[in-house]
Amino acid sequence: MELVKNIFFNTDKLIENTTVKISYTGKLFQDGSEEVFVHYGFGNNWDNLNEIEMEKTELGFQAEIELVSDETLNLCFRNSNNEWDNNEGQNFIFPIEKAELSLVVKEDVSISSPRKLRKAYLWSKKLRIAVYKLITYLPKIISGNYKRKVKNED
Repeated sequence: MELVKNIFFNTDKLIENTTVKISYTGKLFQDGSEEVFVHYGFGNNWDNLNEIEMEKTELGFQAEIELVSDETLNLCFRNSNNEWDNNEGQNFIFPIEKAELSLVVKEDVSISSPRKLRKAYLWSKKLRIAVYKLITYLPKIISGNYKRKVKNED
């Protein structure tokens, strides 16, 4: 997803409470900076302000960010010489969308869940044993090569 020239995301939409990978190929990358940091916050007041070092690759600088539940993601970039790329003082601002509730899976977790899993495991084990016995002994019974062990009575 390219929302602004030289800034790319690994997703089509920025969705709250997810992780997003940012790739930056802007001015600081083009000038040959060795270290670039992404300075970011959320909403109009830059809440949850943070700064992390980006990893330098052949395709630019990259970093992963956890998106919080807010309206916007605000970004700017700086290098180790304290030179900034902040969209000429406007900062880079991207909308964050709310997660669709139809896509959220709610699990019914209760104390009986482990018991159900245990029962399912036991039944699958019994089924595997039954199939093994059928495969092993049925051909012997059909062909007549099956001998019963007879106890020697003295």
